Amino acid sequence: MTVDFLVGFAKEAIRVSLLLSAPMLGFGLIVGLLVSIFQAVTQVQEMTLTFVPKIVAVMVAILIFLPWMLNLFVDYTRNIFVNIPMYIR
Repeated sequence: MTVDFLVGFAKEAIRVSLLLSAPMLGFGLIVGLLVSIFQAVTQVQEMTLTFVPKIVAVMVAILIFLPWMLNLFVDYTRNIFVNIPMYIR
C-alpha cells in the first residue's frame, strides 16, 4: 500500500461525501433563504418557522436524489472492493 493510494483513497472518500451531502444541503440552504426573506418581508420573527420547511425540503431532496446517491455510493464501494486486492500484500 503506497502513500499515493492512501491519498487517492482519502481524496475520493471526501469527494463522494461532498457529492452525497450536496443535494440536501443545497435544498436546505435555498429553503432557509426563502423563509428568511419571507420573515423579513412580513416581520414575523418566529424562531421555529424555519425548521419545518427545511426538514420537508431535505426529505424531498432525499426522495428526488436517492437513486443517484445510491448509484454513486454503490460505484464507490465496488471500486474499493475491486482495488483492495491489488494493494494488500
